[in-house]
Amino acid sequence: MTAAAWPLLFVFLWSTGFIGAKFGLPHAEPLSFLLTRYCLVVALMLPVALATRAPWPRDAQQWLHIAVSGLLVHALYLGGVFVAIGHGLPAGITALVVGMQPLLTACSAGWLLGEKVSGRQWGGLAMGFVGVALVVSGKLGDGALGPMLLPALVALLAITAGTLYQKRFCARFDLRTGALIQFVPSAIVTGIAVALFEDYRIDWSGEFLFALGWLVLILSLGAISLLNLLIRNGSAVNVASLFYLTPPTTALIAWAVFGETLTPVAVLGMAVAVGGVYLVARPAK
Repeated sequence: MTAAAWPLLFVFLWSTGFIGAKFGLPHAEPLSFLLTRYCLVVALMLPVALATRAPWPRDAQQWLHIAVSGLLVHALYLGGVFVAIGHGLPAGITALVVGMQPLLTACSAGWLLGEKVSGRQWGGLAMGFVGVALVVSGKLGDGALGPMLLPALVALLAITAGTLYQKRFCARFDLRTGALIQFVPSAIVTGIAVALFEDYRIDWSGEFLFALGWLVLILSLGAISLLNLLIRNGSAVNVASLFYLTPPTTALIAWAVFGETLTPVAVLGMAVAVGGVYLVARPAK
């Protein structure tokens, strides 16, 4: 029963990431925000891993695989999303671009992982993407998108490659030491990017501290741990399909917490997205 609840809990926690972006990005440069987040995660997890004597990978190759998966999922995916939104790309367009991840994963899972995608699952994947498009249709924004689509596309490729890479090369690792191996190189790469492109400007306001604490504890420690468990125990396509539920859940949270408009089209999109994910994840008879 607990394992069955993991996907739903992951979707909810992952969807609350918009809270951090909504509260934090007005007070910090995107990569500086992420660098601070990664450093805090390392500072929290290192004593936990040492105190509990968590096992470390046995060989250098496994260290490398875990580090590469971390760079893809954290440094490149989150970096792309935060840079895109932080520099003006509407969140709806960002969600729509990144929302193509399940379809991209399904196209690659066959020849990379040997996973067979059935006709029913393809239909569910297409249905899920239509649902996401309906949910975010009212928030696409106006004006020229310009080069801000590029970091969103980088994020799309990174989360797709990260999910597939981790499933193939390092599906199983200790969540405590694995978090350190993933976040340390992510912090290093992000730190280099901050030195090159930003001035590490942060307004340490109450809103920023709330956002930082939320993203560190709820997202980086909670949701990422659940994502690692789901990748370990499920197919790449099934795990990727869960990302279709993020925009609908985010819209519901925004409606409940911030009073944002929830249109009939968005509600229809939620139902379509849920139906698509059900078709993908439903066990074959």
